[in-house]
Amino acid sequence: MQMLSVLNAFNSFPLAELEVGHHFYWQLGNLKIHGQVFLTSWFVIGVLVIASLAATRNAQRIPRGIQNLMEYALEFIRDLAKNQLGEKEYRPWVPFIGTLFLFIFVSNWSGALIPWKLIKLPSGELAAPTNDINTTVALALLTSLAYFYAGFSKRGLGYFKKYIEPTPVLLPIAILEDFTKPLSLSFRLFGNILADELVVAVLVLLVPLFIPLPVMALGLFTSAIQALVFATLAGAYIHEAMEGHGGDEHEEHH
Repeated sequence: MQMLSVLNAFNSFPLAELEVGHHFYWQLGNLKIHGQVFLTSWFVIGVLVIASLAATRNAQRIPRGIQNLMEYALEFIRDLAKNQLGEKEYRPWVPFIGTLFLFIFVSNWSGALIPWKLIKLPSGELAAPTNDINTTVALALLTSLAYFYAGFSKRGLGYFKKYIEPTPVLLPIAILEDFTKPLSLSFRLFGNILADELVVAVLVLLVPLFIPLPVMALGLFTSAIQALVFATLAGAYIHEAMEGHGGDEHEEHH
């Protein structure tokens, strides 16, 4: 109840009264949430859960089909985490970095491959979860919490030394850096996915036959790249938090 009171009090302040487009809202007390984002997010989560269950239901020594695909994805994510965090530190962070990558990857591709706009809602329209700034900001904040946790768990109170190294004069810049990291992560992903879907939508209206197809293929490629960039930067930030600005021999080698 106290948490709901805090949320209701927070909603009473008009921090942002301007909204773009119409949205399908779910009302929870005095709290409004974007139902359209939850619907597509649950779809993406369902796809990942079903794929995982199908790949592990009858695991074979020689993988085939969906098992081969999921094992390839796991190896790719392991290599990604190892390259960013190093041989000694990467294993505990494979689930987190892998979840980020797979959720963003499937979300981006769902926006490019699934005709969400054909599904009618009472208001608003469905789109990829990463087409909404709320989703990308939430993912970026989770990344921030992850690298703060990594820094505290590895370095303890020594983590705060990064704010005054090499000189306390740089303290405001170090604090500002902690705000710009999630901002850059969230707006980069949101901006690229939104721009890609807008370009495809405009081309379909203007030239509805062949021209949009190469752009859609390019959109699939850039969507995968955006998932890779987000996961790579998340791993790099976690590594930086654990090792600090000074680093060690491993960081220099990396």
